[in-house]
Amino acid sequence: MGHEAQEPDAAAAVDFKEVQATERFQELRKRHRSFVFPMAIAFLLWYFAYVLLADYAVEFMSTKVWGNINVGLIMGLLQFVSTFAITSWYVSYSNRKLDPIAAEIRQEIEGHEFDKHGNPVGGSGK
Repeated sequence: MGHEAQEPDAAAAVDFKEVQATERFQELRKRHRSFVFPMAIAFLLWYFAYVLLADYAVEFMSTKVWGNINVGLIMGLLQFVSTFAITSWYVSYSNRKLDPIAAEIRQEIEGHEFDKHGNPVGGSGK
């Protein structure tokens, strides 16, 4: 027990700083940030608008829409809806734009297909 020879970890032989310097990794990072940062800013603006309206526009938020349903309640529920919508949108975006590049990078790392400068060997980089 515990004396079995273990195979060396594939990731241990990879210089991740070199991988991060590759064009494919930079493209992956750019695509990720181009979605996440604007979406995070938009959601935070929407969230703070809701909070500020609830605090400073009480009359507007308490405006009855239908029965006991008011604008504040609808906007509060829309916070949940928008959270699920953004999550679904990100999953779709990631599946189409991020995962293929990440899979290529992972294959190259696990296959040790980088030279000492972090460039893909064998023309597998696109």
